[in-house]
Parts: sequence; C-alpha cells; structure tokens
Amino acid sequence: TYAPKLVLLDISDINCIRDVAKDILNCYGCVDILINNASMKVKGAVQSISLELDKKIMDANYFGPVTLTKAILPNMISRRTGQIVLINSIQGKIGIPFRAAYAASKHAAVGFFDCLRAEMEEFDISVSTVNPTFICSYHRQPAPGNWEASIWK
Repeated sequence: TYAPKLVLLDISDINCIRDVAKDILNCYGCVDILINNASMKVKGAVQSISLELDKKIMDANYFGPVTLTKAILPNMISRRTGQIVLINSIQGKIGIPFRAAYAASKHAAVGFFDCLRAEMEEFDISVSTVNPTFICSYHRQPAPGNWEASIWK
C-alpha cells in the first residue's frame, strides 16, 4: 500500500506534464489506471472568441490528456497492462451553438482515444471514453466583454 501523494497539475500547461508524469512514475513505479478528467470550456459566438482562447481550450481538453497519456503509455506498454479513461463530453459527439472551441477540442480527443484504443489492444491496455451529457461545474460570471473570465473549469 502506498501513501497518497497530492500532485498538482495544470493540464493546460503542456510544458510541465511530462515532468509531473516522470515524478509520478519515479515515486510509484507505474500507473495502473489513468483517468483524464480535466476540462475547460467557454461559451460565446465563434466571432467573439479569440484564437488565443481557442488554443487554451484545445491545450486543456486535447493536448493535455494526450500529452499525459503519451508520458504514461510507455510504462503501461512495457508491463502489457493498464487502463486509460477519458472523461469527455457529449459535445465530443455533437456540436451545439456557442461552444465551437469546446466541441472541437472534445471531438479531437474522442478521435485520438478511439485510435489509441485500437492500437493498444495488442498490449492488453484498455482505453475507454465516457461522454456524459451536461454537468454542473464551477463557473464565475465574467465582466462584460471579458471572454477569458468566462472559461469554465
């Protein structure tokens, strides 16, 4: 039995993910189950959301889980065991108005993890995606015109 260890990670900070994964593997030796459950979303018309904010959403919802998974995956492959879970969103399957960046990032994640599932079958690594409908999450009301503050975390 291992003592719990709190590891803080900003999933949208792609540069630190590999180091955090390395620290976890150094501490415990392996990861049996990886659950990717972080997300950011923003609500607004496509023409009102900056490209910079689109990229932040993509970093958190697509590149973050992909980077973390790729950092843990070699260890799972070498042991020929493991489970990877992506907690995604129904918006990874359908798009709705005013959620273009979010839906795009979730569609991309579903595509990646669907392909990964097929590739990992030969290594006995299970890959699952969960696409729940709308959930209640933390949100702060933004000042008018401040799209950055309208990010849901």
